[in-house]
Amino acid sequence: MHWIVSVVRERAKALRTICTRKVNYRRVNMLTGYNGKILRINLTESKIDVEQPNEVFYRRYFGGRCLMLYYLYKELSPETNPLSESNKVIFAASVITGTPYPGLSRSSIGAKSPLTGLFGESEAGGYFGPELKFSGYDAIIVEGKAEKPVYIWIKDGEVSIKDATEMWGKDTGTTADMIMEETGEKKARMQVIGQAGENQVLYAGVASDLNHYHGRCGMGAVMGSKNLKAVAVRGTKKLPLADKAKVIELSKWFAENYKSVVDSNTQSRYGTNQYYFNANVAGSLPTKNFNKGVFDEIDYTVDDMHEELKIGSEGCFACPVRCKQVFESEKPYKIDPRYGAPEYETLGGFGSVCMISDFHVISKAHELCNRYGLDTISTAVTIAFAMECYENGILTKEQMDGIDLKFGNGEAALEMIRKIAFREGFGDFLAQGTKICAEKLGKDAGKYAMQVKGQEHPIAEPRAKYGIALAYAVSPTGSDHLQHEHDGAFDPNLTGYSHDADETSVFVKACNPMGILEPVESLSLSPKKVKLFTYLQHWFSCFNSLEVCIFTMEPVRTGKVSHLPELIKFSTGWDASLWEVLKLGERGTTMARAFNYKHGATKEDDTIPDRHFEELEGGPLQGSKIDREEFEKALELYYQMMGWDENGQPTEGKLYELDLGWMHEDLK
Repeated sequence: MHWIVSVVRERAKALRTICTRKVNYRRVNMLTGYNGKILRINLTESKIDVEQPNEVFYRRYFGGRCLMLYYLYKELSPETNPLSESNKVIFAASVITGTPYPGLSRSSIGAKSPLTGLFGESEAGGYFGPELKFSGYDAIIVEGKAEKPVYIWIKDGEVSIKDATEMWGKDTGTTADMIMEETGEKKARMQVIGQAGENQVLYAGVASDLNHYHGRCGMGAVMGSKNLKAVAVRGTKKLPLADKAKVIELSKWFAENYKSVVDSNTQSRYGTNQYYFNANVAGSLPTKNFNKGVFDEIDYTVDDMHEELKIGSEGCFACPVRCKQVFESEKPYKIDPRYGAPEYETLGGFGSVCMISDFHVISKAHELCNRYGLDTISTAVTIAFAMECYENGILTKEQMDGIDLKFGNGEAALEMIRKIAFREGFGDFLAQGTKICAEKLGKDAGKYAMQVKGQEHPIAEPRAKYGIALAYAVSPTGSDHLQHEHDGAFDPNLTGYSHDADETSVFVKACNPMGILEPVESLSLSPKKVKLFTYLQHWFSCFNSLEVCIFTMEPVRTGKVSHLPELIKFSTGWDASLWEVLKLGERGTTMARAFNYKHGATKEDDTIPDRHFEELEGGPLQGSKIDREEFEKALELYYQMMGWDENGQPTEGKLYELDLGWMHEDLK
C-alpha cells in the first residue's frame, strides 16, 4: 500500500512541474571561484536557457550590483513599468560568494524598483547565495510573467518551473514548508514572498530562509507581479578555489581575532540591537518621525529585552560571529522564532520613530513583517508618516478605518501592518509608500514624508552625522544608510585622535591603504568629508558587487582591507589589487547613476527632506541642522570627485575610464 501512495505523490509532483531543463554544469577550463553560468528563465514562455559570459565579463562586473546593472541597463527601456512583465528580476551572487571566509554569504536581488521607478537592489546574508553557487550557477535572470503562480526549483544543475497555485495566498513560513515538503529537500535554500508581495505592496520584500531579508526597493512586489512565489535551490557540488589553503588560513585568522574587535564582539552577543540604546544616549536616535534625537520613553536595556525574549543566535554561511538573534514568546504576543528577531532598523523604526516603547510590540511587528513579506524600514516609516499626518489634522480617524493611529499606539501599528500587507482599507493607501501618499494627500503632508527618491529613510539621523545626509541624497536606490561607513568612526571628538600626536584612530588607520589619512568631524560637510564619503562609497559599493557583509570588514569590523583582494586572488586565481576593488565600487555607483538618468532621474532628485535643514529637537545634539548652502556645495564637490558633470550625469571620459563606454550613447 505504501508504494502506491509514494507513486501517487511522485505523479502529483510531476504534474505540477511546468518546465524542466537538465543542464550539464561541467566546468570549462577549470574555472575557480565561479561557475561561468547564468540562468535565464522566461516565465511567459516557460523557457529555460543558460548563458556563459567570458572571463573578461566576470572580472569587469564580478557579480551582484554590477552584474545586475549590466543586464537591466541593456534590456529595460525607460518606459518599462516596474510591475509589468517587461521588467526583469535578477538574483545574483559573486565570484567569491560561497568561499569559506566570513561575510561572503550574501546575495542580491535587483530590478527596476516599483517604489522609486529607478534602480532597485536589495542584499541579504544567510545561505542562498552560496547554495546558488553550489548548484552550478552565478545568477538567475527572470523575465516575463507566468500564467499562474509558480516557483523555480534548482538542484545541482537541473532547473524546473513548478506550479505554486496552492502556495499563493500563504505567508512566507507556510510557503517554505510546502516547498520543502514537495521537493523532499529540508536543506533547500529559498527566496520567498508573502501576501504583501502577491498584493504588490510597493515596499514588499523577499524572505531568505525566513530570518534573512531582502527588504528594500520593493523586490517582493516585482516577484508578485510575475506570479513568482519563490526561488528555491539545493546544491551539493564543491566550489573549486584557486588556493583553498590560503582561504582557510585567512578564515582561521578571522575566527581567532573577531572577539577582540569591539564591534564584532558586540554583534556576536546582541546583533545590532545595542546600537539602538547607544544612539539614544548620543542623541542621534531618530524619534517621532525624525523630529527628535532622543526617545525618553525607553525604560529597558538590551539585556532586559534579550533576557526575556532571546532563545539563541544564528549566523550565515561560514561565519562564526552569529549575529542573528532569535526571539520567542507566548505572551503578551506569540512570537515565532523562525522569523529571527528585530535588529536595529526595526527597533528604531517601530520603536523611536513610531514612539512605541513596548519591545514586545516591536518584536511582534518584526515577525509580522517577515511573515507577510514587508520591509520593516519602509513599513515603520510609512506608519510614522501617517501618525504625524493624523497628529496635524491631515488624516482623520475615519479615513484610517476608525484606527487611532497616533504616536505610541502599538496595537494600532500592528493592525496597520496587516492591513498594508493585504491592501485592506487604509492599508491599501499606505501600501504606496510615503512619497505617493503625500502627493495624494496634499496640504503639508510632504513635510512629513521622510524619503528620498521615493524610498523611506533608514533609522539614521542626518543632523547627527552629516555624511548620512549626503548618503541619502546621492544613493541610487533612494534613502540608504549603507552607502559608506557612518561618520562617528572617523570623528576626532569620538575616537581619541590628537592632532598633536603621531597616532590616529584605528578606523582611520584601517583606511590608510585607500588614501584616507585623517579624521573628519561628524558635523561637517567640508571637502575632506566629501572625499571621505566618496572613497568609502567606493568601498561599500564594491561590497554590493562582491556580496560582502559590512559587519565582517574594516574599517570598523574584523576582516582587513587587504583581505578582500587576497580573497579574490585565492578564489579565482586573478591577481587582484585594492585599486581594482575600489574601481569596481566606483563602476557600480556610476552604472547605477547611468541607469537612473536613463530612466528619468535628475539632479533635483539628489536632495533630503526639508526637516533636516531645521533644528533637531532634544538631547545632546539639540539645535543641530544641515546648512542648505553647505549641503549644495558638498553635492557639487561630490559630482566633481565622481567625474560627473554639473547635473550629476557621468561624463563620457568617466564612462570610458570605467569600461562603460557602451552606456554613453544612451546618455547623450
